[in-house]
Amino acid sequence: MTQRSNFWKSRVIEENAFWRAALERDAAFDGVFVFAVRSTGIYCRPSCPARRAARKRVVFFPLPEDAEAAGFRPCRRCRPRDAASRNPRVELVHRVCREIDTSPDGALSLQALSARTGVSPYHLQRTFKSVMKITPRQYADARRMDALKQRLRQGQDVAGATYDAGFGSSSRLYERASGHLGMTPATYRRGGRGMNIGYSIVDCALGRLLVAATERGVCAVSLGDSDAVLESALRSEYPNAQVHRDESRGKWVSALLRHVDGHETKLNLPVDLQATAFQRRVWEELRRIPYGATRSYSQVARAIGRPKAVRAVARACATNPVSVVIPCHRVVREDGSLGGYRWGFKRKQALLKKEKEPGDSHPIEGGKLRENRHAKPLHVWLWPVNQGEDHAE
Repeated sequence: MTQRSNFWKSRVIEENAFWRAALERDAAFDGVFVFAVRSTGIYCRPSCPARRAARKRVVFFPLPEDAEAAGFRPCRRCRPRDAASRNPRVELVHRVCREIDTSPDGALSLQALSARTGVSPYHLQRTFKSVMKITPRQYADARRMDALKQRLRQGQDVAGATYDAGFGSSSRLYERASGHLGMTPATYRRGGRGMNIGYSIVDCALGRLLVAATERGVCAVSLGDSDAVLESALRSEYPNAQVHRDESRGKWVSALLRHVDGHETKLNLPVDLQATAFQRRVWEELRRIPYGATRSYSQVARAIGRPKAVRAVARACATNPVSVVIPCHRVVREDGSLGGYRWGFKRKQALLKKEKEPGDSHPIEGGKLRENRHAKPLHVWLWPVNQGEDHAE
């Protein structure tokens, strides 16, 4: 069997993105993954014209061989095996992923990857990003972070987990970890022990909306298509926290629904988040963007006094845990194109379209993110951030 790449396991590309690609029959994902239907025992390529089964019956695999090893047979209509074998771009990406996955510390340079795969650095970088939507370096960072999380959850000490995951030093970990863990490694190692998080999930114009909160304020607002996926994502980050259904904060949920529907342009909700000092500055600036307006990443970087930190600003937007409350959807590319969105391009498009419809336009109003160096997790933790974050890719 072809050696299995671990790229699909990481959170670089979420399972929600796979499901959206399957629903939209996006041929760009042919060869990137296959999806199988438990009730029929058949697996297909993303662009298969066949009718889609219910989400709960669908499972994803990176390669046809993986689906067949799990007992599924290929679809005779879309011939998913042919899709994988005829896509040299995807095969190159799989090779690069395997090289990174099998590297002792996952720190292969672009030049080293180029030498191992036999293609130019420019072609490798461009092809990888066109398929994966991230760079090889970002993929390697995500794989190391996955390794770190696994070791911490298994109870390994922070220092040992840091070096075993390939970070080399604690300073390198703190440079990279803020956007992935959302708290100090020691706190993450405890799996959120001692935290009490209540959540509810409701229908909204953008799909299913999860709102989670501590006693201090909203700590997570997520958009998706599946309750199970939304719940799993919340619980997986805090396996030792008290996470439970809670309908007692209906006013907050109602305010979010009215805002998403365009009936209320002001959103004044308390928030309770972990953040680096840099993330906090970016998120505060996002909340200053008026309803119905947009800003480019470079405009946000200049507004916080860090004009060279455009990539770091984009990363802070991508790791925003409270969609809509912190309106990262209002940040677009320099040329005016929408760019990416953690909860899906179409949702970003719908939000901006609704906000630009005729009506009253007012700045978003809300309490500032609270700075609390001594509070328990899910308050605003401020991490030491290396200045190199401003130039991170």
